[in-house]
Amino acid sequence: MSKDYYNILGVSKTASQDEIKKAFREKAHKHHPDKQGGDEAKFKEINEAYQVLGDQKKRTQYDQFGSDFSHGQAGGGFSGFEGFSNGGFNVDFEDLGDVFGGLGDIFGFGGGQGRGRQKRGRDIEMVLTIDFMDAVFGAEKEIGLQKTIKCDKCGGNGAEPGSKIETCKTCGGSGKVRRVQRTIFGQMQTQVVCSDCAGEGKTFDKKCSKCGGQGIVRDLARLKIKIPAGINEGESIRLSGQGEAGAKGAIAGDLYLRMRINRDKRFEREGYDIKSKKEISFVQASLGDKIEVETVDGKINLKIPEGTQSDTVFKLRDRGVPKLNGRGRGDHLVKVIVKTPTNLSRKQKKALEELGL
Repeated sequence: MSKDYYNILGVSKTASQDEIKKAFREKAHKHHPDKQGGDEAKFKEINEAYQVLGDQKKRTQYDQFGSDFSHGQAGGGFSGFEGFSNGGFNVDFEDLGDVFGGLGDIFGFGGGQGRGRQKRGRDIEMVLTIDFMDAVFGAEKEIGLQKTIKCDKCGGNGAEPGSKIETCKTCGGSGKVRRVQRTIFGQMQTQVVCSDCAGEGKTFDKKCSKCGGQGIVRDLARLKIKIPAGINEGESIRLSGQGEAGAKGAIAGDLYLRMRINRDKRFEREGYDIKSKKEISFVQASLGDKIEVETVDGKINLKIPEGTQSDTVFKLRDRGVPKLNGRGRGDHLVKVIVKTPTNLSRKQKKALEELGL
């Protein structure tokens, strides 16, 4: 009886190859035998369906003849697909590596974590508080943080200086050894990390007394960093390789600095625009004037036309924040507040009454 592979993967007959791959990954992850509630039979069925539908040529044959065909003729079995009857397993390990997050390394499909593939150092995230003007125009800062760094005594190799370093006799310097193991997929020859040298390919007779053979120590590191002009609250800078050092020469993680920006009582920021307020007198608003306003570039003169109303906003083009990793700047928006006179003298009151204001 012909199997409905589309139904097994839960996709339509018009599904794209990407949709088929996505469905396979989801179902394989759900039914994998090593997971709680997994189903080996279902897992094998899902893989069988994907072996056909995931291959455009086999999919075309399947669409024409169903699951019972051989070399394009009805009545046989799958051409080029062995199934599980002989204990073998035909599976796309690249896909399974994506699904199971390292299953390939466990069984040796990816070569294991041999020399040069030691565990990468951890990433670090920290909050950096900077001044408003530093965020606008950028700045250079020096920061200090506690983190793991390469051991300066052994140079990161984990060996006590002067101790004898030799090529590992167990793995011959490769950092990996082969072994045959039984898995749910049958017997497989795998590559695993050499336990004698921990994947280094070398052994030494004495561990470094400072780092205990790990090649890393925890210490205070001081870094000079450049803050880009235009960075905003909550945005981050990524410093590649400035995170935790990796053990025994493995690459370091990254450092992420998330910005916290101090307020400035003179200005507010909205995107790349700067906003501020300026009080003007009733006379200045009525008759017009030139006033001095503060910007991030310093003080400039702003012309107030006669008859200006309170809450009028004036735009100072290109006086705002430089655009991050781009060209140009935002604007500076100045809202003028007309100050209503108080404590008027009789003469002043009479003058206003005569003006009818």
